Amino acid sequence: MTPLRQLGLRTAWTCTSCTRTTARSTGPLAHLKNFSTLPPLRATPQPPKHAPRAAIPSARTYYRTTNKDYIYYTLSVILGVFSVSYASVPLYRAVCQRTGYGGTPITDQTRFTPDKLVPVENHKRIRVTFASSVSDVLDWKFTPQQREVRVLPGETALAFYTATNKGPDDVIGVATYSVTPGQVAPYFSKIQCFCFEEQKLLAGETVDMPVFFFIDPDFVTDPAMKGIDTVTLSYTFFKARYDDKGDLRPIPTSK
Repeated sequence: MTPLRQLGLRTAWTCTSCTRTTARSTGPLAHLKNFSTLPPLRATPQPPKHAPRAAIPSARTYYRTTNKDYIYYTLSVILGVFSVSYASVPLYRAVCQRTGYGGTPITDQTRFTPDKLVPVENHKRIRVTFASSVSDVLDWKFTPQQREVRVLPGETALAFYTATNKGPDDVIGVATYSVTPGQVAPYFSKIQCFCFEEQKLLAGETVDMPVFFFIDPDFVTDPAMKGIDTVTLSYTFFKARYDDKGDLRPIPTSK
């Protein structure tokens, strides 16, 4: 063995395929490779960190459309709330007049059938009292002409109120009404009254306002009416005027 092989130094050898002479490592240093003959490394392609720019306009279009939908939905809800609020007063009034809810006497004409107008002779008479009040912005005097009447269930009765305009100007008034106790309202039916209708009084004018009513005979058979022998019919007059749509609206009180 030559001294060069003992030291592990490079020795020359010839490639049989290309007749090229190169150095070969032997001995203890044979594990070291000649990296100069290796091909260069290529960088591995990495995926893009951000979405392609072509996808960004699509996302913007999606969110723009979604925001428009939310805006339209919100506007629809707001308009719906305003519409319900505007219609709630006449709707509530109509429901109360038909069902007697909230102490409102019934004025539904379909319930005034002949069988309802038959007095229950074996029942004690019911005491009906009358009350009145006026809004503080309406310069009227409004009072019942009688304190009370006594009627049988199914018996009709006629009562009167008197209203006087004490102011120097012509004024339009509108009246609301209620019955107490409230549970009697579904049985308190008014055939004719001046409630919720325009009442125009000239300056200094006095008018009589009739109320024609009866108590439904079913009052007698309702266990909830047991022990009720006094009913109060109350009216309140408010100053009113026509709004831009031609509807008659009460004017709020100054308090």
